[in-house]
Amino acid sequence: MIKFVAYFRVSTQRQGRSGLGLAAQHRKISEFVAGEGTLIADFCDVQSGKDDSRTELQKAIQLAKRENAKIVIARLDRFSRRVSFIAGILEQGIGLVCAEMPNATDFQLHIFAALAQEERRLISERTKAALAEAKRRGKILGLNGRNLAVKNRKAADEFASQLREKLDADVMRRSYSEIARHLNDAGITTATGRRFYPQTVKNYLSRHREFSDGGI
Repeated sequence: MIKFVAYFRVSTQRQGRSGLGLAAQHRKISEFVAGEGTLIADFCDVQSGKDDSRTELQKAIQLAKRENAKIVIARLDRFSRRVSFIAGILEQGIGLVCAEMPNATDFQLHIFAALAQEERRLISERTKAALAEAKRRGKILGLNGRNLAVKNRKAADEFASQLREKLDADVMRRSYSEIARHLNDAGITTATGRRFYPQTVKNYLSRHREFSDGGI
């Protein structure tokens, strides 16, 4: 039986928590592996496809080498759209299988990656041209982004205020590390649903003080 190590990638923390995009990748890989071999582990990176520093991917590669296994991905564009990145993986002697096109050779994977890379370049050029034309016509760019930033700041201020209300005077006398431990033990999460760390606590409490003093 062929051994496989599954690798997944989602672009944002929200996609990772909601399963958006991730569920489809899991389903596609599971269906493929069921008829070909056995899945010994899976790894997932949460970061942009433009970023090649994939911590979990490196773990997947090391395990695949130790176990003489192949790395299986759901779609090539979920892996990378950069020819150099895919070539670098293949040059390490790692068997790379794409569940969406399992019979593709290494040469074909290079071709598909080159096409995806060119598509990304063309999309970028069209986007830049459209923005330049909109600016030429006097359209205000980035307005939605600025409105969203204001909304996000307001939500963060409100969350910081609510968080402070949950901390009594005794807890507030403790260090940031102790406060973070207290919040985690109580099952309280950050505004994005994550664990608290000392720096997270410091940021929220600083924001609360600014908010209380009539800051931004």
